[in-house]
Amino acid sequence: MKFEQKKILRSTWIKVLTAGDAAGEMFYRRLFELDPDLQPLFGSADMTAQRKKLIQSLSLVINSLSDPEPLEGYLEALGRRHVEYGVCDRHYDTVEVALLWTLEQVLGEAWNEAVRDAWSDAYRVVAEVMKSASTRAA
Repeated sequence: MKFEQKKILRSTWIKVLTAGDAAGEMFYRRLFELDPDLQPLFGSADMTAQRKKLIQSLSLVINSLSDPEPLEGYLEALGRRHVEYGVCDRHYDTVEVALLWTLEQVLGEAWNEAVRDAWSDAYRVVAEVMKSASTRAA
């Protein structure tokens, strides 16, 4: 990723963190609107804990921008676990749409093409590592 994109991710993430659990709620609400078939994958999940895990995982990504190597192992393990939950490659596209929509809602006027591109690029890197690990696990 380019330096400018990393800077954008860090500066916008601060605003997302201040939104707290509301950002997680928006994300999952939008995710299930986009693909109701995903909701059963979370049937037994504590959604409060799940929202917290989402924010923690995204924080880890943002905090690893300077040194992404340790993040790769975490993402690979996460990708392998997602296979067990029934996640398939097409779900990653839906997650991206829900994530970008959520970020747009939270960031409001701070949302623009450069912000969208930075978040989309970061998500695609994360998703590719996870999908690759899930393919090897399956």
